[in-house]
Amino acid sequence: MMEIVDRRLTVPKKTKMSNLIETQYEHERQRFKERLAAARRVSIGLDMWTKKGLTASFLAISACYFCVEQSKPVHILLALEQVAHPHTALSIKAYVDKCMQEWAIPKERILTVITDNGSNMVAAFKHTTAEETSSDSEDDSPGSTMESDSESVTEDQRYHHVDMEMDRTPCVVHTIQLVVHMLQKETSVKRVLNKARSVVKLFRKSSVATQRVLDQCGLIVVNDCPTRWSSTFSMVTRLLTVKDAVCQIASDMGWDGLLTSEWQKLSSIQDLLLPFAEHTKTLQSDTSSMSLVVPALFDLLSHLTDFAESTRYRDLATLAEKMRANLNQRFACFLDSADEKFSPLAAAACFVNPTVCEILVNVDVADGNIPELLKQAEDYVVKCTFPHTRQEVDQSEEDAEEEVIEEPEAAPSSKQPVFRFLSKCRTTRLKQKTSTTSIRQQIIKYKEELSHPITEDTGTDFWLEKSDSFYHSLKPLALDLLAMPASQAFAERVFSITGDLTRGRRNRGRVTLERSAFLKMNREK
Repeated sequence: MMEIVDRRLTVPKKTKMSNLIETQYEHERQRFKERLAAARRVSIGLDMWTKKGLTASFLAISACYFCVEQSKPVHILLALEQVAHPHTALSIKAYVDKCMQEWAIPKERILTVITDNGSNMVAAFKHTTAEETSSDSEDDSPGSTMESDSESVTEDQRYHHVDMEMDRTPCVVHTIQLVVHMLQKETSVKRVLNKARSVVKLFRKSSVATQRVLDQCGLIVVNDCPTRWSSTFSMVTRLLTVKDAVCQIASDMGWDGLLTSEWQKLSSIQDLLLPFAEHTKTLQSDTSSMSLVVPALFDLLSHLTDFAESTRYRDLATLAEKMRANLNQRFACFLDSADEKFSPLAAAACFVNPTVCEILVNVDVADGNIPELLKQAEDYVVKCTFPHTRQEVDQSEEDAEEEVIEEPEAAPSSKQPVFRFLSKCRTTRLKQKTSTTSIRQQIIKYKEELSHPITEDTGTDFWLEKSDSFYHSLKPLALDLLAMPASQAFAERVFSITGDLTRGRRNRGRVTLERSAFLKMNREK
């Protein structure tokens, strides 16, 4: 065909195409390396996937950051590694360390690592205290080591705590799924859902019934996966949408359908799950969703309280109360400042998002801990923008007192970056105090702006329009926090596009698996 079109043109061979793809791959890697080098802070996402036959496992590592060059949040795939069994915390640590070294990402710039709630993931990023270390060394005596069997050694290796000097954040979407999965443990609810599944199964097996539903409604009933509550919600929603047609066709076909009371209960189950489905859809976005976590959780808590009080089904009311208690327990690291695992990261992201923070300031929640969360968020922002450690702050107190007296004379330098080079003439103490005062002034000014109507659609748009001269410390941090995702759905989504390449019939594809996934996931970014 090419000879007929133009004999001067030749069809590139396999080697030529492979070389072109490899060149493009190296070029894209170098381009993203340069952008990552300019990024101030980075969020890392991890997810592991194993084939059905347990013949191969893969670890996906992604990075989310605010791209200074493009002035927008970006989420990219860094690596896709084939992992050998067992998937221990030590092996996960090794792969993550290797990836961070290849991409030249220092641990100081990593805001957090977002993973699922697997024991090996939790252990890989759990900080070991001095007491735990000493107790472990006492237990590892020669006698106890010789007496332990091989199985216990394997378990110790799998869940051994590794201090990686990185903070871990649980995937919000996965944790919400654990809360909603309580629905499957309620006997009365499970009975109604099973009967709904049987009706769906009858329709899915009958081409006549399916065609009649399609003719009347333009839709068909859908199956669900019991381990994925979102698919169960989709099944219930679709069944309620085509309720009239399903009842009529089931009666004509002589099938046992749902009773009127069961349809009503199914509708109540949909009302219970609807807010979870809406917030899950929002929180599983690739970027800019961490700032929505705290208000979404408070919204779900309020929804469960209202549902328990308004529903006429006692079993569903009890279920809602159990889900509320479970939600509080699992998300104490975000909502309870007194919890030992509390992290102010989500609260800080919420604080710097004006469209969300404005709502929280003016809302009255029964728990009453929103002011404390906002206070923790402010302290976290100050801590992140403070350039020195506390030990350096406490040095030369006498010199600091003399410099405080001279502070009004040099006050404009804290607001005008054009004079920032004059600060080199001062001591370390004065620079630290000026920096702290400056960020406090920026926070006060930001709070004042919250009292006015917010016209921007997103928090990122709000901060991009602000002055770099006044918000020289708060603005960069706010943009980095707002870019963060609330889940590692991006890393999990990698396996949706690479599944065919990992099949047995495409074993040779594993050689270029990472390259193919990298180019596919990072295109148009």
